[in-house]
Amino acid sequence: MGYIESLREMIGNTPIILVRPSILILNPKGEILLVKHVDETWGVPGGLMEPGESVEECAIREAEEEIGLRIKNLKLYGVFSGQELHTKLRNGHEYYNVVIGYICTEFEGELRPDGIEVLEAAFFNPDHLPERTNPYIKMKIKETAGRIGRLLAEQQ
Repeated sequence: MGYIESLREMIGNTPIILVRPSILILNPKGEILLVKHVDETWGVPGGLMEPGESVEECAIREAEEEIGLRIKNLKLYGVFSGQELHTKLRNGHEYYNVVIGYICTEFEGELRPDGIEVLEAAFFNPDHLPERTNPYIKMKIKETAGRIGRLLAEQQ
């Protein structure tokens, strides 16, 4: 049984706060890697932090587990929280995410979605994201497009 499941066993459906590191992975063309989850929505790689794990360790672990990429660098992109990141699942569980976002421009490996949490993974032009991209992620990408472009320019 995992950490979240253990908490749920103790507290039932009481809302909890979860730390969710996420990575905006960019290729040299400035395309953003999105992953398609089992609910058919697209988002960025990431997951839930486990006890004893650093935020960076979690982000790196999740990328390797879910899509087969080894992350070589992480730059803080931003910390996001609030009512917009509240989720209530069909089973009644509620949580508020604290998303710690990173940008990565250096990675190794071949995209291999795990088929459990991630069904597909592909790079997309930030101006042409899939229709079912998480609206919050889509909004954050648009808000920070200039910052992403500057970061890519610095890498060259």
